[in-house]
Formats: sequence, structure tokens, C-alpha cells
Amino acid sequence: MDSGSSRSLESTGNAVCPDQLVPKINTSKKMSSLANPPSILEIPQAIKKSCGGKQVEITVERVKMAKSIKEKQNNDLEKLSFKRKAEGEEKPAGRKEAKVMEPDCPLVTLPLPHIPLKSIMDVEVKLVYVDEEDVSYEFVEAFTATGIRPTCREAEIVDPLHIPNFNFLPEIDKWLQVALKDASLCYRQKKYAVAAGQFRTALELCSKGAALGKRFEAPAEDIASVASFIETKLVICYLRMRKPDLALNHAHRSIVLNPAYFRNHLRQATVFRCLERYSEAARSAMIADYMFWLFGGSEQCISKLIKLYWQAMIEEAITRAESFSVMYTPFATKIKADKVEKVKEVFTKTHPAYVEYIYTDLQGHHVLPQTVDWSSFPPQQYLLTLGFKNKEDGKFLEKVSSRKLPTFTEHKTPFGLLTREDTVRQMETMGKRILPILDFIRSTQLNGSFPACSGVMEKLQYASFLSQLQRVKEQSQVISQAMAELATIPYLQDISQQEAELLQSLMADAMDTLEGRRNDKERVWNKIQKVKLPAE
Repeated sequence: MDSGSSRSLESTGNAVCPDQLVPKINTSKKMSSLANPPSILEIPQAIKKSCGGKQVEITVERVKMAKSIKEKQNNDLEKLSFKRKAEGEEKPAGRKEAKVMEPDCPLVTLPLPHIPLKSIMDVEVKLVYVDEEDVSYEFVEAFTATGIRPTCREAEIVDPLHIPNFNFLPEIDKWLQVALKDASLCYRQKKYAVAAGQFRTALELCSKGAALGKRFEAPAEDIASVASFIETKLVICYLRMRKPDLALNHAHRSIVLNPAYFRNHLRQATVFRCLERYSEAARSAMIADYMFWLFGGSEQCISKLIKLYWQAMIEEAITRAESFSVMYTPFATKIKADKVEKVKEVFTKTHPAYVEYIYTDLQGHHVLPQTVDWSSFPPQQYLLTLGFKNKEDGKFLEKVSSRKLPTFTEHKTPFGLLTREDTVRQMETMGKRILPILDFIRSTQLNGSFPACSGVMEKLQYASFLSQLQRVKEQSQVISQAMAELATIPYLQDISQQEAELLQSLMADAMDTLEGRRNDKERVWNKIQKVKLPAE
């Protein structure tokens, strides 16, 4: 982390009234360049054989299960809110007047506390590199009132640092158990390359049916959990070997196989950090913290560490950004147009170098690790304002506001055949200008509307450009990341039946593409741009 970066906190020093708009966090940046993206390994046959064919079936079950879990959490929140309200009514409430901060109000600028690299590494040692010695954490019964066993049946929810002994766990294949035990022993002996090789052997055994004791009766979900355990172990092996480029696809696949285990997301965040993709690291950490809460995580020390990591990644993303500056404004009621203009006026005064194009995100509310409390309803929300040095870098955001499913092509006949030069230009525009900004916006936005603001469609469109340019390894990595996002969506937000069907179709087409069926004309993410069926 760059200790020389300038960061500041803006505040009026007064409490935020329900209708008050106060620029809360304002960050300046040191200019820097990101590293070139590394080469990515293609998806192995092991995962295709183990549960790839059943992925759509698993997705349907996860949508139902996630809905049940969220309904329980919502019921708990309503009870807590009612209790708080009843307690509050016993006390005389002071009258609050809605206020809007005038742009001429003086701002108190204070340095934002710097998070040193050592603190980030401490989080990784405590939460990322933990060696789960037994696959059992994948199968722990969730303590839900519905009695439904969710994807993340993890023991670490109950005791995050120890693996309990449950007698209801499915029987793991004995040869796979031996392979996993040997691999974990090598990992604890710091023989990371040997351990990675043995985990790859275990993954191959899993692909041949040696996952659970009853090979032909094992549920697809249980097989996926075993494979996820192996994938996440490969992630930490490659991270220990300082090869995050090799860890990346394993991180994505661990989430595809088990999106509800919070450490899978946190390990993905660490991979992104090592690759200097800080916005994506921030989003992964945010999801990790939410998943920890959603599935009953009660250890506040764990959540605080995850939030610290999330905050550090946001700060680094802002520090490294060259083309834009950012301001978060807390609010408690619906934002009206005149208040948005006042926010822009404040931004213009405090960020004069970034006023060629100013965008205020009204599509989704943002949360920050410093104030978010998932158990409160709703958590403290912020309005995000971005300002750009160059208008061309931000003008595509107009389409985000005006369309339910934005397309960012500048081609006059967007669905005609593109020349190679046009394809290269579109690919570079998407990869270097559009996706980085969308990734930053989503680093503090848990549940943008699906599919318009989920970021998945843009990644799949980007993968299509890579396919046309025959950049197969990069295409594989982008699609694997998109699949991880798709697998996670049902846990982050409520989706309709139509959206669930779209989710299934996208997952199926993405899996087909990874298996080598690369007829882009048949892909859902290309058809949807033409007919806009699910988006309208």
C-alpha cells in the first residue's frame, strides 16, 4: 500500500439528519499504473466432468434455497426493528428538521486513517490461509428455521477457527480422503508446490467419480461441495507460491461450486489484490462479509477483519485510479433532482480537476465498510458521485442511467460483422475504460439490479470480443469470473421467475462456451442485446 497517498474525510461535524446531504468521504489519489493482466489457465476437464453437466440443476436449487435463507433473515430483521421501535417509543423523541447542506458550508478536512500493508497481511493470515484440515466444513447443517440445508453447510459459522465433528456428514471416498490428507500435510509443511500437485490429483479423482462413498447416489450439490473444497485449497497453495495468476480460475470455480462459503470470496479478493485489481478485490471482500452475516456468522472479530480488508481495497482502488475522483454522500431519504445538483456543486468545488464529466449513481445505493451493518434495515446508504478528467472516459455512464440493459458499442451497425480492427477497438474500450469503472462502482454496491447493473452482461460481452480475437485463455478467465458472479446473485438479491430463467440460460451458455462450443450467435448474452427480452 502506498503510504504517501493523500486521503481525506469531509464532514460538517454535525449529525446527519434524515434528509441531510453531507459529503462524508472524499478521496484524492496518487497517479499510478496497473500491471498487465496475467495469462490464465483454461478450465480443466475435471470440473466439466464432476458437476458441469448438473450446474443448471444446482442453480435452480440455489435460487430456492437462497430465497428461503433471506426470508428468514428478513423476518429476524423485522422482529429486531419492531423491538427497537417499541423501545424507542418509550422515550420522548426530539424533533429533527430535514436539512440540506448548502455548498458554501465550510468543510472540515481530516486525513483518512491509513491501513498499512501489515494489517492487510494479518487479515490474510487469519482468514485466507487457514488450512481447513477436513472437507467437513462444506457439509455442516445450516441453522435455519426452514430446515433447508444451504450450499454453505460450514462448521466455521459456529466456530470459525475450528472444525467440529458432525456425525451426519456424507461419507467421503476413502482414496480421496487419503489424497486430501497427504496434500494438507504437505501444505502444513510449507511444501506448497507438492501440495498443489496432490490437490490436482484429488481433483482428478473427484472428476472420475471418487468424491463420495456412494458414487451413483451422491447429490450433485454434495459433489460440488467436495470439488469446491479442493479448488479453494489450490487457491491458497498458488497464493503461497506467489502465483496469483494460476490461483485466479481456481478462485472463480470454488465460488461457482459453492458461492455461499465466505472464505471462497475472501480468497478471491486476495487473488485480485495480488494482481492489483483492487476494485474487484473490494467487491469480493464486501460479498464475503455479507455471506458471513447471511449464514449466521456471529463472531464480530471475523466481520471486522473482513471489513478492514474491504476498506483497504477501496482506498487502494481510489489511489490507483487515474481518470476519475470519487465522493460518497450519506442520505436517509429518497434523493431528489435538486439535491443531486447540490451534491454536484460540492463535488465541483472539492474536485476541480475532475469536472469534465460528473456522474451521480442513482441506479443503486452504496454501502461503506466503515458504517455498514447488515443486521440493520436498511444499512447506512451513500450516494456515489464520480468526476472525470476526460469526458470520453465517463460519458458511457449516461447509458447506464437511461437503459435497463446498457450496451456500449460505438459501431453504427452494432449487430453487423465487425472488422478485426473494430473488434480490437471495442475490446480495448470495454476492457480498459468501461469495465474498470463499472468494477469500481460495484465495489460498494451489493445488489445492483439484475441483469442491467450486475456487471455480468458486460463481462460476457467482453468475452465475446476476446473470442473473436482468439484470445482463448483470457476469454476462459472472464467467463469463469462471470459464472462466479452469476452463481452468487441469488444470495445478494431477490430475483423474479423470469430472471431466474435468464440466470439458468446464462450459466448453461457460459459452461458450453468453456467446453469449446464457441458459436457466439447462439449465446444468450448476444441475443439479449437484440431482443432485450428479459431486460425490458
